[in-house]
Amino acid sequence: MTRPTPPIEFGGDSGDSSKGTITARWQYAPAPRDAKALLGDLAAICPTSTAHLELAEHARDWWPLAMRWALQSQVPQLPVAVVSPRDTAEVQRVVRACAAHDVPVTVTAGRSGVSGASVPMFGGVVLDMTAMAGVVSVDRASGVVEVLAGTFGPDLEHELERHRLTVGHFPQSFDISTVGGWIACLGAGQFSTRYGKIDEMVVGLEVVLADGSVIRTGGAPAAAHGPDVSSMFIGSEGTLGVVTRAWLRAHDVAPVRRKAAYFFPSFADGVKAMREAIRAHATPAVLRLYDAVEAQRSHGGDGTNSTLIVLDDGEHEIVDATLAVVDRCARTHGAVTAPEERVDHWLAHRNDTSGLQALTKKGFVIDTMEVAAPWSKLGDVYTAVLAATRAVEGARNVSAHVSHSYLDGACIYFTFVGQISSREINDSTTAEHHALYVAMWNAAQRAAMSAGGNLAHHHGVGLNRGRFMREAMGESFNVLVALKHALDPNDLFNPGKLGLPTARGEVAFP
Repeated sequence: MTRPTPPIEFGGDSGDSSKGTITARWQYAPAPRDAKALLGDLAAICPTSTAHLELAEHARDWWPLAMRWALQSQVPQLPVAVVSPRDTAEVQRVVRACAAHDVPVTVTAGRSGVSGASVPMFGGVVLDMTAMAGVVSVDRASGVVEVLAGTFGPDLEHELERHRLTVGHFPQSFDISTVGGWIACLGAGQFSTRYGKIDEMVVGLEVVLADGSVIRTGGAPAAAHGPDVSSMFIGSEGTLGVVTRAWLRAHDVAPVRRKAAYFFPSFADGVKAMREAIRAHATPAVLRLYDAVEAQRSHGGDGTNSTLIVLDDGEHEIVDATLAVVDRCARTHGAVTAPEERVDHWLAHRNDTSGLQALTKKGFVIDTMEVAAPWSKLGDVYTAVLAATRAVEGARNVSAHVSHSYLDGACIYFTFVGQISSREINDSTTAEHHALYVAMWNAAQRAAMSAGGNLAHHHGVGLNRGRFMREAMGESFNVLVALKHALDPNDLFNPGKLGLPTARGEVAFP
């Protein structure tokens, strides 16, 4: 079974050894009233660990600030214990035990998120789902797979290969992320223009609620018996319940794959071509446009043009027609053919984040922000975010690409880099790093929303974006608050996330 790998060694190149003591940066989590009794109750249910390094590893995800703090052998917050339930009944018992002790539960698995959703903000218990892994059943005729939530992406696809099926969900975190994580953060794979986001793949869910009861949602296509209950949990980031298994739509493995690449005179020209192709219902699995900065850095651009890479899977008649429409739209807006090897290069390097990790270790402020906007506002969002982020003192670079497309709009994915006065990693420079990180996020996120973009497309909210939730949702945020209170009145699940109010204490970010 695939297992997660740590994003950065504790201590890194300049700090303490990862074998030493790792401390919590925010040391305010209240201890359980009777920790000994809690640990005894948990150990009687399933494997339970209080080993220091295991607590530390389960106290973080790929959130760039947590990666920075790891270089100082720090995590945001430490849990009391990590539990590893092996089936739904054990999850129920863990939830009931934690409720009885009034101890919060943070559900994790691969911990590949980049927004701090896996950080146990108020300590408590981390519920590690990776022991609940595997494909339970496959309905080949209907193309539906039943899979446990702790199943990693490669393990799911490997099992489906035997049935000549694929779910088609390939996020950048594919190797170290799980089905439950995809659902919790409403993820999008790199082939989403053909196969959709994870919400379009979910047929039904099994969920453990805060009172320990179990519900099953969905189960058949196109139901019309009230609001879709599955949707309440997709994207809820572990705040409303514990997803323990899912039924997902799967596709027959495509017999044909074709690729193409283009250079455009400008980013705006490329966006116009993409919009026209999508509006003509040409939806290749991959349709990604890189601006001049990113094109020159990684995709064969000359510093002035933008690069579009195209890949499609399917029946050859459909693939041929799709690529023909994309080609027509591209040439209408001044594109010239680029070497097909640009697509091969992207395929070979698409999941490589070593460059981001290297810059983090060198002390740079770096992160990515993905938002979606209508086609009519996409250009405004691009221009506004670049201008606002570059205006922040300490900002060094910001660039973008369009990564996922829909009939009415697309996702635009920004990367920004900042530099503080010193590359030394100590308490003083970490405070400076933190301040620049927050300033760049505030500028970029608010510029995106003001120009017509949304809050997030597939990275979720977690801790990092919580402060923007009410701005983004307006009065509808009150509905989410009411839903949380109805399903989890004692704030058991992942308190402090999604910007939801909590009585457990102050949220120590930003």
